Amino acid sequence: MFDILILAFLAVLVVMGLRKPFIWVLAYMYVDIVVPQQVGYVFLPDLKISLITFILAFAGWILFDNKKGTQFSSRQGILLAFLLWCGFTTMIAQFPESAASKWAWVWKSMLFALFLPLVLRTRLRLEAAVYVSVLSLATIVISGGIKTLLTGGGYGVLVTLSASNSGIYEGSTLSTVTIACIPLVWWLAMHGTILPARTKSAIFLAVALTGASLLIPIGTQARTGLLCIAFLGLLLLRSVPNKFAFGAAAGLMVLISIPFLPQSFQERMGTIANYQADQSASTRLQVWDWTLDYVAENPIGGGFDVYLANSFTYETVETIREGNVERTERREVTESRRAFHSSYFEVLGEQGVFGFLLWILLHATGLVAMERLRRRGRASDDPELQRWGTLANALQQVQLVYLFGALFVGVAYQPFIMTVLAMQMALTGLVVQGDRRENQRERKKRLAARREHGREAASS
Repeated sequence: MFDILILAFLAVLVVMGLRKPFIWVLAYMYVDIVVPQQVGYVFLPDLKISLITFILAFAGWILFDNKKGTQFSSRQGILLAFLLWCGFTTMIAQFPESAASKWAWVWKSMLFALFLPLVLRTRLRLEAAVYVSVLSLATIVISGGIKTLLTGGGYGVLVTLSASNSGIYEGSTLSTVTIACIPLVWWLAMHGTILPARTKSAIFLAVALTGASLLIPIGTQARTGLLCIAFLGLLLLRSVPNKFAFGAAAGLMVLISIPFLPQSFQERMGTIANYQADQSASTRLQVWDWTLDYVAENPIGGGFDVYLANSFTYETVETIREGNVERTERREVTESRRAFHSSYFEVLGEQGVFGFLLWILLHATGLVAMERLRRRGRASDDPELQRWGTLANALQQVQLVYLFGALFVGVAYQPFIMTVLAMQMALTGLVVQGDRRENQRERKKRLAARREHGREAASS
């Protein structure tokens, strides 16, 4: 029954796209985030839903869409260079089969991000893309939030829409994405135009979705999620009008919530401060050290999943309680083929120094562009530019939280962040187009004024 409902929903989107091909782009965005082929149980896993909607999105734009105002930005050029470099490292990968398997979804993620700014050339389309991204993620978040309230969740235990532990459904990844997306939830609630903004229902839904998002790190017991919540709180201090009241309210909420948190969650979060006693944290440090040594010998990288080559031995500290006496014991651990657990080391190890610099440049230029738009919106008297400034602020916060979480999770190529980067490029393009139109109007006014002045001079 669940498979039929999802298939019927997708079928409606495909039929609607016959009249408005842009809907096929939104359909692929939904599929890319929710991954319905992993959600279904009967026939959905066997359907090529992602490929079908991917082809429809491109075909609709190529065959039917108006290309007026389409432009290719410098940031798209950086992304294209990164895509080509990833293709090159895949061809010379140390583990060809594993690299090809990862490349099979990475290239689609980056190619769609290159394509999306070409389509999001109007205000309505950009806002629609934000809505679809948030609501698609909400289908996962609401499910996870409800299950956390009912069961308390657990590390590697919480199941949202899919039992898969890969992609966006992996606990740390889901926690990072859901917390990062909170600023977009509130931008839609306060500034959206497709649905009424600043209404009681909009605020209620934003509060509910924010609450569900905050429950996800508790349900997954992902330490990364807790750190992302704290980091987002710091970022919000820059935007809220009353910083003291916000900080006090946030601190009070934390104190009130502690007694209600599962004991297993509190114990797991306690390992953040004592990484030597946590084998997972110790392993990450060893993997990162191995990556630096590997890149020193292989500066062009080893291709996707090169972590399969790692092997190391390290020492951990274990606390043993015997009655009322505690003692620490050191032991050696040997591990191999451990994942990077950091997007920065993931890109560095897989794409080498050049690929890493391209990836950093791609994100750095996005942060700078959004900061410029944010400041410009705050200083402007134009309501539209003010609204775009608030969206730039939200997209910047999303990116910053994601990049912070990426310190501890391998999510460098995930479709969600690629979509966020594409939205940033589209927003920049819309503002540039608006500036051009305004400059043209000003030129016409000056030209008309000169002509009028010339006629007056001739008549006198």
